[in-house]
Amino acid sequence: MTDTNTLLVTSLEEGIGKTAITLALATRAHDAGYDVGYMKPKGTRLRSAVGKTRDEDPMLARELLDLETDLHEMEPIVYSPTFIQEAIRGREDPDDLRERLQESIETCSEGTDMLLVEGSSDLATGSIVDLTDIDIAELLDARVLLVTGYDTASDTDEILSAARAIGDRLDGVLFNGVTDATVDELADDVVPFLESEGIPVHGILPRDRALAGVTVADLARSLGADILTGDANTDIHVERFSVGAMSGSSALERFRRTRDAVVVTGGDRSEVQTAALEASGIKALLLTGGFQPPSAVIGQATEKNVPVLSVQSDTRTTIDRVEEVLRTGQTRNEATVDRMRTLLDDGVDIETLLSIDL
Repeated sequence: MTDTNTLLVTSLEEGIGKTAITLALATRAHDAGYDVGYMKPKGTRLRSAVGKTRDEDPMLARELLDLETDLHEMEPIVYSPTFIQEAIRGREDPDDLRERLQESIETCSEGTDMLLVEGSSDLATGSIVDLTDIDIAELLDARVLLVTGYDTASDTDEILSAARAIGDRLDGVLFNGVTDATVDELADDVVPFLESEGIPVHGILPRDRALAGVTVADLARSLGADILTGDANTDIHVERFSVGAMSGSSALERFRRTRDAVVVTGGDRSEVQTAALEASGIKALLLTGGFQPPSAVIGQATEKNVPVLSVQSDTRTTIDRVEEVLRTGQTRNEATVDRMRTLLDDGVDIETLLSIDL
């Protein structure tokens, strides 16, 4: 391996901010004058374009870091469902994959001072071809940053287990998306415990509304939904969904207890749609079945600046898709990375984390 300063950023769950953190660190070093490379060995956030399936994160990294590296080098393994099936059937040779990955590592690190490597959303991904993040860290001779959330003290078991599995390559743990309700317990009890176990903690980043959930525009794009209210604000964030499967009066009572939500309901359920528009916590309507709502609903939604989306799929299928989009988190973009840079500057000693002078 090269003498490049290499940091692999891995995590314990999807949607925890791993991409934003990786790219925020990379752009911070880049703007300080360092030559920074990026790669994501296993592409899992897949999108089909121009006949090819690629992960969107290397595309964003290429843009933000002014890289000329080919995307297939930045993402040598497209870890798609098809790839997984082929690997299980013995049609993907781990030795060939390791050789391909090694070549990409050399390409992405060539001429760089630092290489930021985005890992997977858990330490198990890649096991079927012997290329977990721990395996890749060995290939890279990389330090490892473990990004995790925190909800309850029981999360400490998983964090401690992951830290021990990573072993001496662990550079430390970074908590992200921590709520006000849990930050004191984390700071006062869990962090000292982890440090007493020899596990460094780089910081605690707060939950930030600008990074939570997805925008309505992102949701519409992910679902292939039509936007029926052309002038409504689709940049607003939604963090959860509520299903409108009850009567109008019961729906209104429920919707009033909900915040920052999209209501998923049949396009023919006008009474539920009207109830949703009466609740301030409902930020968008997602209508299923391809039905067109009454013009009165569209008019009311337009007046209240609430986007109305429409999909052809049934309500059950749509709920599953919405749940997946919300679980995996918002589309990463330059604004997301900029906001994460601010949080990191405020809460983390970046020089120590990156082992550079800024």
